Amino acid sequence: MNDLAFLSAVELAAMIQQKKISSVELLEHYLQRIDRFNPPINAVVARDDITARAQAKKADAALSQGENWGQLHGVPITIKDTFEVVGLPCTSGAPKLKNHMPAKNAEAVQSLLNAGAVVMGKTNVPLYGGDIQSVNEVYGCTNNPWDESRTPGGSSGGAAAALAAGLTSLELGSDIGGSIRIPAHFCGVYGHKPSYGIVPDQGHIPPLPGIFTGEHAIQIDIMVSGPLARSAEDLDLAMTLITAPEKADQTAWKIQLPEPRKKKLKEYRIGVWLDDPACPVDCRVGDVLQSAVDALSRAGADIVDKRPEVDLAGSIDIFFNLLSAVMGAGATPGQFEKWRKISADLKATDQSYMAKHLRGATQLHNSWFMQDAMRQILRGKWAEFFKDFDVLLCPVSPVAAMKHDDRFFYDREIPINDTLRPYQDAMGWAGLVGVVGLPATVAPVGITPDGLPIGIQIVGPYLEDRTPIHFARLMQDIVGGFTPPMKYVNP
Repeated sequence: MNDLAFLSAVELAAMIQQKKISSVELLEHYLQRIDRFNPPINAVVARDDITARAQAKKADAALSQGENWGQLHGVPITIKDTFEVVGLPCTSGAPKLKNHMPAKNAEAVQSLLNAGAVVMGKTNVPLYGGDIQSVNEVYGCTNNPWDESRTPGGSSGGAAAALAAGLTSLELGSDIGGSIRIPAHFCGVYGHKPSYGIVPDQGHIPPLPGIFTGEHAIQIDIMVSGPLARSAEDLDLAMTLITAPEKADQTAWKIQLPEPRKKKLKEYRIGVWLDDPACPVDCRVGDVLQSAVDALSRAGADIVDKRPEVDLAGSIDIFFNLLSAVMGAGATPGQFEKWRKISADLKATDQSYMAKHLRGATQLHNSWFMQDAMRQILRGKWAEFFKDFDVLLCPVSPVAAMKHDDRFFYDREIPINDTLRPYQDAMGWAGLVGVVGLPATVAPVGITPDGLPIGIQIVGPYLEDRTPIHFARLMQDIVGGFTPPMKYVNP
């Protein structure tokens, strides 16, 4: 039972089906671990033990009568607190929503419930999911289980921390600027950012609840919903369950993701892009990534130092411009007007991240249209790359998990190779991929000398999500896969 909490969701589901453990027993095991291990990290921030226990009992009773609810029958999971779940508050880290109790489940959550999952709690996020740290006025700060003085990342920080500490079996997150990938990297777990537009976002906050109550809703630019887990197999299972058109499109559309491009590691053609002057990678991170690439090469992988014909600096600029437009659309009228006035007074020579944010947040539609056109050109260049290569390996972030920093977002800095760089650099490599809507899987590949986990970003062709997930699965036997932080392993 000591290792039970760290098994994959696929393994746990099989154990329940084979009646090696009951859903009730597994749920109690996780609830006891949350009681014991959650306080120092504050990853699980809302629980509904009564409803979860009742559902677990129903799952066991159904199984005894020969009923199978699906591939997650009776498996306890948690959900990021930006997704609406009936019976649990959904705050998105906002004090104004601390009492918000949803009337229906988010679409992606419902898909997991339809497969038999038992939701036992919610995990922490920053305010409206808008930070690389996971701290808010409702639930406080979440700490990294590898080092509690550091952040688990954001915005799916509570999700990644809960998985790493063995407090849950599977998580549902969301990603607009690395919000699945960076926490997975910081906490040493797996995460998958899907291709843009293949997982329904309805029931995610933002946008604010109660605005879109029918079948139609805003599909936020760049943002996607996707799974975090302790194995690539779990990512594949979760994507099978949650991939679907938006509800309004389901009358005529279906999504059938293609199988992985290759079957064996040696068959894959792999591009590598491990560093760039536009977003330099800290040597402690780079050394771990290079060691993983070297291990793959020794195992017979066909690796070429080749990247798409795109400029990282230019891609990051387009990413932050379009991301800022999303932030501007979500601002209050008063806040938007304030940003507009400040932006109008900025000097053209001011190219700080703050200045770029203000310009992007208040830009005219003509400007946004031109940025989007440049994005489509980038998408074409990536598509050309994937005619010759199956995946690209690159950093998730230039740094490992960072120390907590409570300063204003644009005042923060991070040390990279003993040089202070803007905090937003932590999102650069994630933005490179996110802005063009490509699928990307994060797989743990090693530990730094100071004991922090490192993940690698496996980028795949558009709509070929199963290819990077499958490649991550093939890597597990070579670079080790998930390893729990020892403090959270039962003595």
